[in-house]
Amino acid sequence: MRTPQPPDATGAHHGAPPPSFANPEKLDGALNNLELTVRRRLDGLLQGNHLGLVPGPGSEPGDARPYYPGDDVRRMDWSVTARTTQAHIRQSVADRELETWVVADLSASLDFGSTLCEKRDLVIAACAAVAHLTQGGGNRIGAVIASGGGVHRIPARGGRPHIQYLLRTLATTERTAIGHRADVGTALEQLRRPPRRRGLAVVISDFVGPTDWARSLRALNARHDLLAIEVLDPLDLELPNIGVATLMDPESGRTKEVQTTAKLRAEFAHIASEHRQEVATALRRAGAAQLTLRTDRDWIADVLRFVMERKRGWTGAGSPRANLSRQSQVRA
Repeated sequence: MRTPQPPDATGAHHGAPPPSFANPEKLDGALNNLELTVRRRLDGLLQGNHLGLVPGPGSEPGDARPYYPGDDVRRMDWSVTARTTQAHIRQSVADRELETWVVADLSASLDFGSTLCEKRDLVIAACAAVAHLTQGGGNRIGAVIASGGGVHRIPARGGRPHIQYLLRTLATTERTAIGHRADVGTALEQLRRPPRRRGLAVVISDFVGPTDWARSLRALNARHDLLAIEVLDPLDLELPNIGVATLMDPESGRTKEVQTTAKLRAEFAHIASEHRQEVATALRRAGAAQLTLRTDRDWIADVLRFVMERKRGWTGAGSPRANLSRQSQVRA
């Protein structure tokens, strides 16, 4: 059984991990535990605001606020801008249902975790948080699951039973065999052809490997607001000093025995950092907001922090740094 770890040397508390979904006999309990955790810590977060996970434009005109870099220029209020000689955007309040689509990557690289949980568990937990924060008011959520066995689509519907079915399907999807890689680009293309109604598209992945999904993600930006949830493990970023170790690439099946010297660990950390920067740049160019969840951190606290920053930015109470990506929630 995994247990929460104490604060590390820097004083950061890791928090409670999501439940494990690996044991089919305990799946019902794990899903109920996840639902209770999400509802207890996220309920009331958006009380009185139909804002969704990444709040943004709707259909009813609201107040104007100063423009911050990253705001959608299509919402520019030119009359207020002309009067004040300072760029302003027009806020709006959503009054129609939101359709959310989740693209969940279940590649072999996600069947791994070195601390509190597997990255695969975080994918399911992140999907549960998205479903909770976008439910209600006639909102609907669907999913496209990418694994080594291909791409599986769950139609967008509303209601708690549908959300439970969606999470159960994610949790019971067969693990991808070593040497196979899920095709995230193909999964993203399923949201483009045929075109879906305007809404929110959420991509959950560790984004390991080539960024060949970037073009498809940029194309989605023309019709949907985008959120990318990056799932990481500490060993994705740096190697520990453990002497001789056998490293394996789960998506190619290749293995290599290495001596974890200081030079090797520094090179590994540098390459990993460069790849993370490449991913962040691709997401930024696609116009996607980015949320990073880690297996050694309190995942739901990171979700809370992300949503509250978006809320402050939407109301104009945040700093320009809190508005680096376009805000979401569009009307149908």
